[in-house]
Amino acid sequence: MTSVSIVIPVYNAEKTIADLCRTLMDLLAADYQLEIVLINDSSNDGSDAVCKFLQSEYPQTIVYARLSRNFSEHNAVMAGLNQVRGDYVVIMDDDFQNPPEEVSRLLTEIQKGFDVVYCQYPVKNDSFFRNLGSYLNGSMARVVLNKPANLYLSSFKAINRFLVNEIITDKNPRPYIDAIILRITRSIGTVEVRHDQRRAGRSGYTFKKLTALWGDTIVSYSLIPLRIVALLGLILTLIGLYSVSIVIFQNLHPYFNDPSELEELTSVTIFFRGFQLFATGIVGEYVGRIYLKLNQEPQYIIREMQSALPNRRSGGGDRRGTK
Repeated sequence: MTSVSIVIPVYNAEKTIADLCRTLMDLLAADYQLEIVLINDSSNDGSDAVCKFLQSEYPQTIVYARLSRNFSEHNAVMAGLNQVRGDYVVIMDDDFQNPPEEVSRLLTEIQKGFDVVYCQYPVKNDSFFRNLGSYLNGSMARVVLNKPANLYLSSFKAINRFLVNEIITDKNPRPYIDAIILRITRSIGTVEVRHDQRRAGRSGYTFKKLTALWGDTIVSYSLIPLRIVALLGLILTLIGLYSVSIVIFQNLHPYFNDPSELEELTSVTIFFRGFQLFATGIVGEYVGRIYLKLNQEPQYIIREMQSALPNRRSGGGDRRGTK
């Protein structure tokens, strides 16, 4: 029987996570060897108690881990991917916006030989702000990650064992799962599924988090900022050469008034001071990322794990997502 793991990052989902897990088991347990991995990203409601109860009720199916603090959705997914055992892995949200009934469609499609299958939504039941953020993120990914124009990078997706093994080698403290996937493979399938309304709560993606995700996409997974700096440097250099040539010509030609020293200095320093500040900021961002890696900032820390399998660490031992 094909083994399937479902990774669910949990954040303030005490009202939905139990129904979601039981629905998944009702739909899939008869056809697949099912494993559900719940990663609690430091929820501040009763999610921890609900997840612990679920794991004790279904110890052979559910694995539960609680992170030591809020690391963000992609870090929580990485924590889950490091625990899974299935031949195929489905990543989905905890709020029923990804309908459990659609998981089988993802699994059917990925068994055709794709490394990853993304969901495509005919209608998205998100707020205008969230849809706008998704559109901007997709547009940026087309430029920065060379994403196919018709591909929507949905959080609801299925990946095979090969891709899981490659993804978890990435130890970036601020991972972006879809960027890692696009660096590894172009064997990508899509399937159209429903996108439902949230059953409870609200999205954890604030403007600040979306902005941070865009920054991670640009800086951590692309050399485009450095290339932009190089291009600006070339343009400003040419402008500087042109400005110097004009100044020399005015000084030599008898029909033009000599430029003042202030004009000469202003024409040059405005451009180069701005460029230096911009370049320093970009280079500083890269240096900061390098520092985080060298300083061994953890990708995630598991404070507590519950699992029926003996070779998984559980019962309060910390597990760090770093080398």
